[in-house]
Amino acid sequence: MLRALDIRDMLIIDRLELSFQPGLNALTGETGAGKSILLDSLGFVLGWRGRAELVRQGAAQGEVVAEFELPEGHPAHAVLAEAGLPGGEELILRRVNTAEGRKTAWVNDRRCSGEVLRALSETLIELHGQHDDRGLLNPRGHRVLLDDYAQVSELLAKVRQAWSEMSRSRKALAETEAALAAMRAEEEFLRHSVAELDKLDPQPGEDADLDARRRMMQGAERIRDDVARAFDLLGGDGAEGAISDATRWLEGVSDSAGGQLEEPIASLGRAMIELGEAQDGVNACLQALDFNPAELEAAEERLFAIRALARKHDVAPDDLGTFADTLRDRLGKLDAGDADLADQRATVEAAQATYDAAAADLSAAREAAAGQLDQAVMAELAPLKMERAVFRTEVTTSDPGPEGTDAVAFTVATNPGAPSGPLNKIASGGELSRFLLALKVCLSGDDSARTMIFDEIDRGVGGATADAVGRRLASLAQGGQVLVVTHSPQVAARAAHHWRVQKQVTDGQTLSTVVPLAEIDRVDEIARMVSGDTITEEARAAARALLEA
Repeated sequence: MLRALDIRDMLIIDRLELSFQPGLNALTGETGAGKSILLDSLGFVLGWRGRAELVRQGAAQGEVVAEFELPEGHPAHAVLAEAGLPGGEELILRRVNTAEGRKTAWVNDRRCSGEVLRALSETLIELHGQHDDRGLLNPRGHRVLLDDYAQVSELLAKVRQAWSEMSRSRKALAETEAALAAMRAEEEFLRHSVAELDKLDPQPGEDADLDARRRMMQGAERIRDDVARAFDLLGGDGAEGAISDATRWLEGVSDSAGGQLEEPIASLGRAMIELGEAQDGVNACLQALDFNPAELEAAEERLFAIRALARKHDVAPDDLGTFADTLRDRLGKLDAGDADLADQRATVEAAQATYDAAAADLSAAREAAAGQLDQAVMAELAPLKMERAVFRTEVTTSDPGPEGTDAVAFTVATNPGAPSGPLNKIASGGELSRFLLALKVCLSGDDSARTMIFDEIDRGVGGATADAVGRRLASLAQGGQVLVVTHSPQVAARAAHHWRVQKQVTDGQTLSTVVPLAEIDRVDEIARMVSGDTITEEARAAARALLEA
């Protein structure tokens, strides 16, 4: 609830302090006295976008302070907590605007942004008027208003959850389809590559082994002839035969040499043993160098095939086996893709069915609530002298979304049989005011947390209709707070608290001020509203009658 409003140097207000009360508060005064300035100043401290030049001429800066009472559980507490601002039972908003246009705001003496002010304002103030596009005239908010009236928060939560699940499953399906499409684009490559790798079956380390064997076989062609010639020289026709002959000749004359040949003969025996070992080694080498030329060709072909595949796939030869496993895995996923797609499509269909069912339940609840709201508004229109008008809440099908599949619009027809249309396009000024009031009465529920402001909502009506408007405003203010800017004496007479906005000229400067009215002053003010500038006794009598009614 708005407790106080302190305005300094704003437009034609130099200093103004107002203390508001619960119930219906009326602000009256002549046209141009400054009633709209009060709303501009309140909107400024709440962060609303309005006039660019607000600072009073000649002043260095303008300032507005608004004090609100916050009961426990008020939604403003959550906004304060999220913004990291101090809370409590009292909320003080202060905003300064310099003559150069720089704006600075504080919440409970803590600096804050205009965005935070606007978030707070949504929980503190509700403004209604003939040109108000923030409230009931905004069709984008009609579905939210109907949902609040229908109390479908649980159904709405189910629809939002179902929409979230359906969106996730659709996203997963789309990602799988895209991945499979990409793999199908290279399916021929995958199958050919896997077949090629499987046929070659390269093994880790095989490249080095083949290279070593190839080099050995290539070298064998160059050295085998020399080794063979050496082997021949070591055989019976060479060194072996010569040593054998020498040994035999020496043994034949050894007895005649008096023992001098025994040691040489023994040395030749040892030489024969070493020579035999050399022959065996050279012979083994010859056998190792003795290969089939086709084996060299086969080794070279396999080595070249392995290296060609490694270059083709840009991997190391030893990594071809791992690379083949990767391709097989991708091919396996491709082969299993149809089954995965079928499962995911089934999941999407199930999610869609869940969403459709939840959305249908929500639509049914909205349809039922729309009918109840229509009846309630029509019942409120009768005392407002609009019993022939028709109000209808249209629930139509719209694109599916997290809030369901419905579009909601409040429409009116001013007379039976006349075409219906949007509130702000069909109704005249006075009719629109009464439609808004009737609708607000039906939608208010427990709205005591917010201060409702009606800006000349009674414009264009008078007599018994204006009296009915005043009575509905007074009823709406019970248990809460309503501020009404009015030119109607019938409405002003229903207020529990009354202020008069007036202009005065001081030292050649026009200033606006607001005066709280006692009961006797209210008589004169309402009489002025009845008769104009000249207040007659008849006007005072009419004013007293209105106040006592």
